[in-house]
Amino acid sequence: MTTSQPMFGDRAIFARPLIVDPQARAMSKVGVVDIGSNSVRLVIFDGAARSPAYFFNEKVMCGLGKGLLETGMLNPEGKVKARATLHRFQALARSIGCAPLHVVATAAMREAIDGPEFKEQIESETGMTIHVVDGTEEARLSAQGVLLGWPGAYGLVCDIGGSSMELAEISKGKIGKCVTSPLAPLKLQDIEGGAKTRRAHIEETLDQLLEELGPQHDRLFLVGGSWRAIGRINMERMNYPLHVLHEYQITCPELMDTLEFIKEHKDLESLRKDCGISSARMALVPLAAEVLEAVVKRLDPHDIAISSYGIREGLLYEQMPQDLRDRDPLIEACRFSEIKDARMPGFGKILFSFISPLFPKMTPEKARIIKAACLLHDVTWRAHPDYRAEICFDNSTRANLGGLSHSERIYIGLSLLYRYKNKPSSSQFETLAPLLSEEDTREAEVLGKAMRFGAMLWMHKDRAPGKFKLSTEDKALKLVLHKDAADLFSEVAAARLDSLAKALDATHEVIIAD
Repeated sequence: MTTSQPMFGDRAIFARPLIVDPQARAMSKVGVVDIGSNSVRLVIFDGAARSPAYFFNEKVMCGLGKGLLETGMLNPEGKVKARATLHRFQALARSIGCAPLHVVATAAMREAIDGPEFKEQIESETGMTIHVVDGTEEARLSAQGVLLGWPGAYGLVCDIGGSSMELAEISKGKIGKCVTSPLAPLKLQDIEGGAKTRRAHIEETLDQLLEELGPQHDRLFLVGGSWRAIGRINMERMNYPLHVLHEYQITCPELMDTLEFIKEHKDLESLRKDCGISSARMALVPLAAEVLEAVVKRLDPHDIAISSYGIREGLLYEQMPQDLRDRDPLIEACRFSEIKDARMPGFGKILFSFISPLFPKMTPEKARIIKAACLLHDVTWRAHPDYRAEICFDNSTRANLGGLSHSERIYIGLSLLYRYKNKPSSSQFETLAPLLSEEDTREAEVLGKAMRFGAMLWMHKDRAPGKFKLSTEDKALKLVLHKDAADLFSEVAAARLDSLAKALDATHEVIIAD
């Protein structure tokens, strides 16, 4: 059987990138501030690519909600820190050119008796407009943040802050029921009676939440600093080789073992240092672990994923035109990178079309990953030739991209290693190799060598140099070159084609078309 290029719909795969549209470019700098119960953070997003690019990101642990349950008031020391922090953030926004800031305040500000007075003071002094959101709105914004990274996600978003925990249903890119609760560390540490009393309170509150939500057994998305800290501890305990928290997936048994590990650990300070967690955050982790243990036991989710995207990314999502929301975050980010950094922007589309016949069983899910690699194949050309492959690998495996699992990151990274070296050193890949299947490892080599060969045949960004035909039955690879591309088929190109054919375990021939 001879295969031809799979059809996935050019409009869906290579629609005109919205980053060149004036409406999207107006979002080139978007600054958001999250005034939380534990921290106050400014994030300035740069560019209108569907995946957020963090131009500036600063967090100060202010502890506004500390002691709130006992006093009903914002923590006085926290107010001093928060006030100074917000003055700094406003000054930064003005100097960077992204004022006015989009500012939200959550549980501590909305629940404290002196919350309205503090809000008015900050607004008067800085010129900010602070939106104090209720619990269900906080849940909705966090869910929007998850949808920024997983457009078609389904399951339950669980966002824990200092003074509240929110739950939001998501399915097929839509947000369902949203609920809020006081199940958060700063609230729990004020409960008298010890662990037994806290456990009873957590169980009773979860009963109320689940009565409203109903059964939830799909994926559980964990949002919030305390959950990320627990994810980091899980990585450390499991000796997980890729230290990227976003889209880090954990099985329920693994997580339950880690929660038990935290509970029994005698030296949390050394654990904190090993995992790179701040002292203020680590102080809340044991209480957050008690909540998460109860949540996982009661929900029994299919699996668990850490999301680095939350309320701040939800605010960015809020500003996006619908056309941009509907795009694939991975592909839009890669297109943005290609337009900004590649020598011939637009060639990635031609390259994808040219090499697609080499992947006859390519599913739509795999097509987007191969497409992303093609878009990224030339974006590091400015790097020193001796280090291009390594830089490509590091960028793809550690970049802040959404819509990309850890194994898919490594797949793209390995393909780019082969894009720049026929026999790349395995030092960058070997520690991450266990996260990639043998089949995907072989396929990534084919992809990389196909891109390496295709890059020799640049003609025009809108014209393919020829066409591949792969016979899977007799393992024969045929390249039909346009006569205009014949002069490009040099000795080096022939050697690269030979290497590609060997990776496919196929014979090969070249035909020059009239």
